[in-house]
Amino acid sequence: MQVLQGQRSFPSLAASSTTKSTNLERTGNSCSLPADFMMTEDLDPRFSFLTWEQIKILDQVLSEVIPIHGRGNFPTLEVKPKYIICAVKEQLIKNQIAVQDIRLNGSTASHILLKQNGPSYKDLDIIFSAELRNEHQFQVVKESVLNCILDFLPKGVNKEKITAKTMKDAYVQKMVKVSTDYDRWSLISLTNNSGKNVELKFVNSLRRQFEFSVDSFQIILNPVLDVYSNADGELSEDSNLSIIAESMYGDFDEAMEHLKYKLIATKKPEEIRGGGLLKYSNLLVRDFKPVNEAEIKSLERYMCSRFFIDFPDVTEQQRKIESYLRNHFIGEGKSKYDYLMTLRGVVDESTVCLMGHERRQTLNMITILALKVLGEQNIIPNAANVTCYYQPAPYISDRNFNNYYIAPRQPAIIYQPYSFHIPMQSGMV
Repeated sequence: MQVLQGQRSFPSLAASSTTKSTNLERTGNSCSLPADFMMTEDLDPRFSFLTWEQIKILDQVLSEVIPIHGRGNFPTLEVKPKYIICAVKEQLIKNQIAVQDIRLNGSTASHILLKQNGPSYKDLDIIFSAELRNEHQFQVVKESVLNCILDFLPKGVNKEKITAKTMKDAYVQKMVKVSTDYDRWSLISLTNNSGKNVELKFVNSLRRQFEFSVDSFQIILNPVLDVYSNADGELSEDSNLSIIAESMYGDFDEAMEHLKYKLIATKKPEEIRGGGLLKYSNLLVRDFKPVNEAEIKSLERYMCSRFFIDFPDVTEQQRKIESYLRNHFIGEGKSKYDYLMTLRGVVDESTVCLMGHERRQTLNMITILALKVLGEQNIIPNAANVTCYYQPAPYISDRNFNNYYIAPRQPAIIYQPYSFHIPMQSGMV
């Protein structure tokens, strides 16, 4: 099996009839499983085997019908994730794009590993460890995905005149490409109006693959995809599948303890794009608690600093926060308000990289978003926790109302970007 530069791989394993052991070696950011991989007791601490109960939940997630909503006159596609994954894999191989392994990533993997206490999941995040060495290969990956979606259109639709651009406009919510010396990957997110997007990420190299320990899990799907490729495509306990999960945070058992007891832990948040600030506030709202209260205060400052480095303009900050709310709080109006006030509290307490003017702008922006959420939900907040800003009604300027006191009009706030001079590497998006 070809090993991509900057990737991890499992070496070929030679298991005797009396022993089952392996030495897992890593050389980068992902791993692949050889065909003769066997259950072993000597497993690297980063990895763990799924139980049959976890495998059944995995099968349910991959077999659940998810709508991919089309824009305009394009129909909604009712598809199962396992069919999308297999179709994309076949297209990539057909177009000579090397695929090393395929993984289920993030909150969905956490949900499978610990369904009872795990965080709810929205996006279905699938990672293809693929070869992306040049612009041509990026283009081939994009066209392969769009061709797969085209194949899912209902029978009777004339597909001959439908271009790749048309399919992109109709069914793709977000498309990202990153090509640097250290990070080479692309993302294609398929539209789901309830926020449960199918996100297909194609990674050649990526330095940072997690934000917090509780969403650092990746489940390697190769064995289960092989079963789906067979004629019946049904999983059973007799299949004797060895499906592995990895914690990108480090020690698998430690990360599982954090997930089980709803604890917050991370490493070097300054390496994460946005600092992990928005996800951190989300975990707090979901009743997660820091592993170390003293340490988290220091980490909060790094989160805030990186967030304002990546989003220096208050308008950019607002767009990012609103996007996060749309993607993670659909149908959770009350939670939106709690989230924004939690975020405001973290920014207020831990921001040390902004001048007073910029800091007040950001805090006011978050407050206004919170009040807007209350207005949408028709909720009256606790007045002790909210500061309101009033503007005289237009009729007060009428001469007939000159007995009223009119406060001087305040100048309009003009948001301007604030330049930072702290060198920082790019990281997770």
